[in-house]
Amino acid sequence: MPQHHAPATDLEFEDEFVKGLTHIFEKMIVFNQFLGLKITSLKPHLVRARIDMRPELVGHYGFNRIHGGVISACLDNMGALAVMAAIGGRHMDEAPALRLHRFGKLGTIDLRVDYLRPGIGEYFDLRAEVMRLGSRVASTRMELFGPDGTLMSTGAGAYIVS
Repeated sequence: MPQHHAPATDLEFEDEFVKGLTHIFEKMIVFNQFLGLKITSLKPHLVRARIDMRPELVGHYGFNRIHGGVISACLDNMGALAVMAAIGGRHMDEAPALRLHRFGKLGTIDLRVDYLRPGIGEYFDLRAEVMRLGSRVASTRMELFGPDGTLMSTGAGAYIVS
């Protein structure tokens, strides 16, 4: 009789996997350190993070607005994190340490960003989810919100996974 796996929304990662993926994302990817990206939630079907506004991220000095390139980079990194989480969720039968080695060839192949409102705020919350995880390419949707929950930017990305 075939085995049925729980839907991705029911899966929870082990602490070892969460800590390992957080370390990769926040420490090993040095650019994420510069951006100040901090994971706030890591699920196989949805990832969340936050960045605090800092002077180094200003794109328009007159309005203290976050630079569009920072928004784009954050959304791109969130898409990649969502793919990592989805891959981790797909291979829950493997040990956490083994799953953490599956991301070596992950890379962005397409990215679209829509800037809906000026990025002004003390911090920004981000979320991302995988729309489709194929054997070679993953498609994602990402969002950036202001402190009051207002949607400020959206993104769509495609990532090579093999």
